[in-house]
Amino acid sequence: MKKERRGIQSVEVGGKLLTVLVEEGTPMLLRDLAQKAGMTSAKAHPYLVSFGNLGLIQQDPQSGRYELGRFALQMGLISLQQVDPVKIAIPEASLLGDRIGHTVALAVLGSSGPTIVHLNESRHAIHVRMRTGTVVSIANTATGRVFSAFLPPKQVEKLTAREVTDDTIVAGQTDKTISKKEHEALLAEVRQQGMARAIGEPIAGINAISAPIFDHAGNIVLAMTVIGPMGTLDPDWNGDTAVELRKSAARVSEQLGYTV
Repeated sequence: MKKERRGIQSVEVGGKLLTVLVEEGTPMLLRDLAQKAGMTSAKAHPYLVSFGNLGLIQQDPQSGRYELGRFALQMGLISLQQVDPVKIAIPEASLLGDRIGHTVALAVLGSSGPTIVHLNESRHAIHVRMRTGTVVSIANTATGRVFSAFLPPKQVEKLTAREVTDDTIVAGQTDKTISKKEHEALLAEVRQQGMARAIGEPIAGINAISAPIFDHAGNIVLAMTVIGPMGTLDPDWNGDTAVELRKSAARVSEQLGYTV
């Protein structure tokens, strides 16, 4: 039997007040804060005084409402800086692959474009040239289109122009071209649906659906992409695969501090 570690009960009791402030996300009056934490105002007040002395909370002198203090915010920022998006996303990608039975890839934005950093391969082999380190087309793949839709336009333009002559991009290169108007319409659909898809192209017989993962500042940091044969991977925006992918990507974004 695992031995229970001894803690300080008063710290845990007072911590409920901090938990309420985080969950509510808005300044609160003493009575409301205490009630939400399951204690009386008289009991809560000494804790709030101590938390204030530490900089964990602060009280607005005009309204009397309590909110998280500067030190609490600094702690949160340091915690976010220490978060490794890929490390957090790998277990979620593995679970997603188990649920849907398809290959799941994670990609970050590298110097040459979207780059595969993790590949959770399914038991059913798919004939695609993809491995860790593969750079994929930012214009012609589901993964690339997700980055194109949520990155600053100037950055996308530079990556798109570079792609034409960059030999390091080995996945998704194609001679097929579309007009700027068609491309903008495609990216608008990606933003509307919250994900991108590639149906039977640029690799014949292969479908892919990709969803963005955002950090606490709303920046895209990863793309999570499901890849599978056209006969078994349903590309419908509201199909089972898309629904599961959306949920998985959202869970990782939430862990990175992203809120809608």
